[in-house]
Amino acid sequence: VKHITTIATGSMLRQGCPRFEGAGSLQGFSRPGRSSVTGLRPNAAVPSIGLQIPQHLKHGAVTVPVSSPIHRRRLSTRNGSTQPHRQGSVTGEEGLQIAHTGEVPFRKVLCANRGEIAIRVFRAGTELGLRTVAIYSPADRLQPHRYKADEAYCVGTSDMQPVACYLDVDSIIKVAKDAEVDAIHPGYGFLSERADFARKCSEAGITFVGPLPQTIEAMGDKTAARRAAIECGVPVVPGTNQPISSPAEAMTFAHQHGYPVILKAAMGGGGRGMRVVRTDGELADAFSRASNEAKAAFGDGRMFIEKFVEEPRHIEVQILADNYGNVVHLYERDCSVQRRHQKVVEMAPSYGLDEKVRQALFDDAVKLARHVGYRNAGTVEFMVDKQGDYYFLEVNPRVQVEHTVTEEITGVDIVQSQIMIAGGASLADLGLGSQAAVPPINGFSIQCRVTSEDPEQNFQPDSGRLEAYRVPGGPGIRMDGAVTTGNVMSRYYDSLLAKVIASAPTFPKAAQKMQRALSEFQVRGIKTNIPFLENVVRHPDFLTGAATTSFIEQNGPALFNFEGHGSLRSSKLLMFLAEQVVNGPNHPGAVGLPPAKAAPPPPAVPPSLLDKPLVGWRDILLAQGPEAWAAAVRSHKGVLLTDTTMRDAHQSLLATRMRTHDMLKAAPATAAILSHAASLEMWGGATFDVALRFLHECPWKRLEKLREQVPNIPFQMLLRGVNAVGYTSYPDNAVDAFVREARLNGVDIFRVFDSLNYVDNLLFGIDSVRKAGGVIEATLCYTGDVSDPGRTKYNLDYYLELAEKLVAHGVHSLAIKDMAGLLKPRAATMLVGALRQRFPNVPIHVHTHDSAGTGVATQLAAAYAGADMIDCCMDSMSEIGRA
Repeated sequence: VKHITTIATGSMLRQGCPRFEGAGSLQGFSRPGRSSVTGLRPNAAVPSIGLQIPQHLKHGAVTVPVSSPIHRRRLSTRNGSTQPHRQGSVTGEEGLQIAHTGEVPFRKVLCANRGEIAIRVFRAGTELGLRTVAIYSPADRLQPHRYKADEAYCVGTSDMQPVACYLDVDSIIKVAKDAEVDAIHPGYGFLSERADFARKCSEAGITFVGPLPQTIEAMGDKTAARRAAIECGVPVVPGTNQPISSPAEAMTFAHQHGYPVILKAAMGGGGRGMRVVRTDGELADAFSRASNEAKAAFGDGRMFIEKFVEEPRHIEVQILADNYGNVVHLYERDCSVQRRHQKVVEMAPSYGLDEKVRQALFDDAVKLARHVGYRNAGTVEFMVDKQGDYYFLEVNPRVQVEHTVTEEITGVDIVQSQIMIAGGASLADLGLGSQAAVPPINGFSIQCRVTSEDPEQNFQPDSGRLEAYRVPGGPGIRMDGAVTTGNVMSRYYDSLLAKVIASAPTFPKAAQKMQRALSEFQVRGIKTNIPFLENVVRHPDFLTGAATTSFIEQNGPALFNFEGHGSLRSSKLLMFLAEQVVNGPNHPGAVGLPPAKAAPPPPAVPPSLLDKPLVGWRDILLAQGPEAWAAAVRSHKGVLLTDTTMRDAHQSLLATRMRTHDMLKAAPATAAILSHAASLEMWGGATFDVALRFLHECPWKRLEKLREQVPNIPFQMLLRGVNAVGYTSYPDNAVDAFVREARLNGVDIFRVFDSLNYVDNLLFGIDSVRKAGGVIEATLCYTGDVSDPGRTKYNLDYYLELAEKLVAHGVHSLAIKDMAGLLKPRAATMLVGALRQRFPNVPIHVHTHDSAGTGVATQLAAAYAGADMIDCCMDSMSEIGRA
C-alpha cells in the first residue's frame, strides 16, 4: 500500500487515501482519525509498547525488540513457511491509543461482508488492537460499514449484480493481499460457507477465520452432516443420505415414509430453497421452485428430503472448538419464532425446555463437533418435538446472526474468540479450557431482527432513505446495526436494519425490556416490521415459552393486527394535520372554514393586449438564428427580464408543485403580458423531479403544450453537461439525443452549468447544444466574494479566466449563476463590469438568490454595470430564495 500523505495533527495521525493499481483499478479508503504505527514515515521513531506474548504465540517465533521502528515477528505456519507479523497500536477517532493485545499473530483483519456483521467484526478486531479492512460494492459506496473500518476498498464493478460483488472471490483475495491483510473473517451469508473461499485464503497465505475447508464441505453439505451425525449416534429425522436431483426421487421417499415431507437445499440455509410438501400434487412444483431458489442463492441446486416434524421447537447449541481437539458448548438458543423458515426472534437460553433434553442436546452437539474435528465457532441445530424427542438438523459452520444472545448470557465475545482461535489460541488461552470453565448462564436474552419489511404487505421489502432513525437504549439493551438517519436502505441486499437485544435476570423481565425497546424505535422514510415484532413479544404463547416453529402461522390474526401501534398512529396524525392545513377541515364535527370549493379564475389577458399579435424575442431567434439573437440582445437599450416562475416554483416551495393543467391556464396571459421578456426559464432538473416523482406527469408533454400556448417568448432550461437533468453521468450520445429532442420540442436557450465550474463538463454541454442548434448560454457558478481582496482563490481573475475558456469555445451568451445568494451589489458591479469590458459583444445574464435580502440591489447593480438580462420570479412563488 502506498500512502500518499501522512499528516500529524496533535496526538492523532491522519492518513491519506492509498490507491491500489491493478485489475479493476481498486481504489482504497483510509479512514481519517485511525492509523497504526505502520502509517508513520520510515524513519519515524515508535515508542516501546511492551507486548505480553501469550504462550501459544511463543513457539516457533523469532522475537524482535518491540522498540524497533516496525515490530516484526515471523510465525511458523502448518506447512513450515513463515509470514511477517507487525505489532503496533491503533489510534482511535479521539486519539485514544489502542495497543495490540498480543493475543493474535495478526496485524490486519478484513471482513468479507457488509452491514452490521462487518461492523461487529471491526469492533472485535479494534479491541484486539488490529487494523480493520472493509470491502464494499459500488452500490454500497455510501454505506456505514465502509467508514467504520480503518481502510476500505471497492470490489466488483458497477456492471455486476450488487450481490455478486461480495461473491467475487478473486477480487476479495487480491484486495486482501494488496492491503497486506493477515486474516479474513467471512461473517455470515455470502462466502461464509464456501469451502473454495477458505481454501483460496489459505493458498494466498491468509488465515480464514472459521473452520477448515474440508469441515465446511462436510458440515455445509447437509447430507454429509447428516451422515456424520448418524456415525456418532446423534438422532436424525428419516431422510436421504445423499442429495437428490429429481422430483421422482423425492416422491419415492415420500411414499416410503409418508407425508408431510420437507425439501431443503443441500448447500446453504437461511430458509432459502426450503419447501414443506403435503401431497403428491404439490411435490413436482415445490421441488422445481426450491431447487431453482437454492441454485440462485448458493450456486448449487441439489436438494435433500426428510420427514417433516410438525410444530417442533428449533433449538441450536453454540460450540467453540480450538485447533487441539478441545470443544465446549456455550449453551443453547431457541429460534422457534420463524416465518417461512427464517428466524425472526431468538432467545437464550430456551425458556421452558426440559432440563434432561437440554443436557442431551449439549452432549450430542459436543460429540458431533469432536467427531468431525471441528474448529472455531459453529452451531449445531436440532428440532425438539412435543414429546421431547429431538433430531439433528444441521451444522452452521460460521457465526450466526443470533450469536449476540449467547454473548449476553455468557459474557464470551464469540467474534473475538473466532479471531483468536484462528490465530492459534487454545480454549484454555481463552479461559475456556473445560466445560466447567465456561461461565454459568446469567439470566435471559432475547433478540429481535428489525427489518425494512412491511408486515401489512406480506413482508414486502421496502427501500429508500431513512428520514428519521432513533434507536432504543437504556439498561439491558444492546443494539447491533449499521444504519443511521440519512442512510439509504438498498433494494439489492438483505433488509436487516438492526438487531435489538434485551437482557434481564428472568425471561419475563427480558420480554418487558424488549417491548419497551421496540416502542422506543422511531423510524421514518421506510416501512419496518416493528409493529409485528411488538405483537410477537406480547403474545401469551411467546411469554410462556410455548412458541413453536408454527407460532406465526397459528396466530396470524393476533400478530397482524396493527391498529393500536403508536408509530402508525403518529403517522396517521401527521397525515391528518397535513390534510387540514392544505385542504381545510372536512370531517364530521369539523369546525372552522370549510374547504374552498371555488376554483380561482385564471389570469386574464388585459383588454389592451387582446388584439395585439404575439411577437417577441423568439421571432428573431427563429428567423435569424442564435448569433443574430445575441447581437440583437446586445444592441437593446435597457435590461431584459427572464421569468423563472415556471421552474423555480417547483424547487422553492412544497405547496407550489405546479401541474401542467395550472400552467396552461396561465399561459395565454403570460404570452401577452411578458411578450417582451428575454425568456421563460421553465425546464430543468426540478421540472423532471417534480413531474415524474410527485405529479406523475410527462415533462415532455408539458413542454409541447406550453410551447403551443406561448409561441413568442424563448423557453430556457438548465443543462448540467453530461448529467443532463439528472445527478449522474450519462453516455455522451444519450445527452446529445436528449438535447436534440428538447430543442425540437421547444427549448430555445440552454443554460449550461456545472456547480464546480468543471470546464470539461461545460465544454461538452456547449458542444451538445451547438449540435442541436440551440442558444448556448455558458455559466459561471459564483462563490466567494470578488470584492474582498483577502479572498484569493475565487477572485476576479478566476472568473475572467473561466469566461475566456468558454467564450473561446464558442458561446452565444454568458450567465452568472449565484446559487447561494453570495453576490453582493459591489461584487456584481466589479464582476459584470470586468466581463463587459473583456467581452463587449457577448450578452451577460445574471441569476441570484435573495437569501440575504440584497437580491434586488444586486440585480440593479448588475444592470447598471452592463448586464443585458436578469432573472426574476413572481413574488408569490419565489419564497425568499429568488431575485
